[in-house]
Amino acid sequence: MRFTRADLTFALLALATLASWWLGEGAAAKGQHLGTAATLAVLALAACKGALIALDYMELRRAPALWRRAVLGWLAVVLALIAVFGVVL
Repeated sequence: MRFTRADLTFALLALATLASWWLGEGAAAKGQHLGTAATLAVLALAACKGALIALDYMELRRAPALWRRAVLGWLAVVLALIAVFGVVL
């Protein structure tokens, strides 16, 4: 069986989902707040997952650079706003 880029992307997305779930459940099981470092780690995983989805599943990897920059820039702005207003403030 030969693995394609979509298979690798799916595996990475599943691992990132499990890692973010593990970070969130670890804090919830202890009855504590997630913490700034863990929250930023979950946001970083979300950024990686969003980039993988945009580049591979939405096929922006081969699209014109303007589309890639627009979608990934939008993702960066949204995650930055969440980090600033949800974590820092």
